[in-house]
Amino acid sequence: MSRHRLEVADVIRQHEGELLERWGHRLSARQRKALRDIGSCRSAAQGAHIEQCDSCSQERIAYNSCSNRHCPKCQSAARDRWLGARAQELLPVHYCHVVFTVPGALAMLALQNQRLFYRLLFEAASQSLQQLARDPKRLGAQIGFFAVLHTWNQILLPHPHLHCVVPAGGMALDGSRWIRCRKKFFLPVRPLSRLFRGKLLDGLRRAFEHGELELDRQLAPLTKPERFHSWLRELRTTEWVVYLKPPMAGPEQVLKYLARYTHRVAISNGRLRSLHDGRLRLRFRNAKNNHRIETMTLDAVEFLRRFLLHVLPRGFVKIRYYGFLAHRRRAAGLARCRELLQASATREVSPALLSKEQRRAVERRCPLCGEGRLRVVAWLSALELALRAGAMALPEAIDSS
Repeated sequence: MSRHRLEVADVIRQHEGELLERWGHRLSARQRKALRDIGSCRSAAQGAHIEQCDSCSQERIAYNSCSNRHCPKCQSAARDRWLGARAQELLPVHYCHVVFTVPGALAMLALQNQRLFYRLLFEAASQSLQQLARDPKRLGAQIGFFAVLHTWNQILLPHPHLHCVVPAGGMALDGSRWIRCRKKFFLPVRPLSRLFRGKLLDGLRRAFEHGELELDRQLAPLTKPERFHSWLRELRTTEWVVYLKPPMAGPEQVLKYLARYTHRVAISNGRLRSLHDGRLRLRFRNAKNNHRIETMTLDAVEFLRRFLLHVLPRGFVKIRYYGFLAHRRRAAGLARCRELLQASATREVSPALLSKEQRRAVERRCPLCGEGRLRVVAWLSALELALRAGAMALPEAIDSS
């Protein structure tokens, strides 16, 4: 039997009571639900399903996943499905990765106004990319891309930023041809950064003037108009970081890149090292030390508090599509792009993109005979599972998406 690896769920089960005692008055219903879901993921509390091999007819019980989008264990299957869909949309061109970040001074404002702030972040970044790309002095083209919201840094502190993946080129404004960007260059960083800064700050100014911003605790002084507008003027004087990586060659490289960003949660179980006496050791990449991998120790309750800061509002969409990839125009836009590029309309995900464990999960191979495929033949509620436990020995939790 393999040794159990430490998981976020373990930290929740051991220290949820302390967290609620210390911070329960500040937790939202969404954060409480995330605690319950992740703490019980793939355990008897979630119920189970019975899988049967279509070759050897052996059965096994697999505990159900919680399916919470903030759960570290539930994202790999969702990511693989998403990658399969995106593979159908890739164009035979280079792709660029653009990262939009905001100053740390805006982190608390973002936490107090998550739905509004993150929406403005998406709008400012997408409008800036499209506006600069349409400029005849730059690219002079209409582009298509998607953006993924991340709200954390390596030590789980608030750090809102967007990862955008963009084909390195676009359709001419009249749709007559495909315009490629210059080699190793997509758009100028400084104009893009300043355009983004102006749009986001203008959005915050309008929100303030319409009374839409919540400004509590440390931000309470900003409720005075003169203080708020002075604060915005200070933010306009600093350079904001927008990062453009060189264009990536080949669709498989793009897909591997996407797999690292799209369905990531605040922290993966693989970064947790040990938990003893309420102290959690975890790995992180230290940006202040040449991005070296280091280890830090956090109080377990503080770790959970930070983790819950990144639970998104109910129904908030964290992956959004723009330009010719926007939902309402995607089919026609991609068809026209492929026509201009003389490209095939379909593409399969290479098995090389998936790990051995991922391929086994996708194929649903029987672990006993190795030949047949597992099929779900029955579902068991938590109560049914408990009753069944009185008549037979249940296996330990099986990771099953």
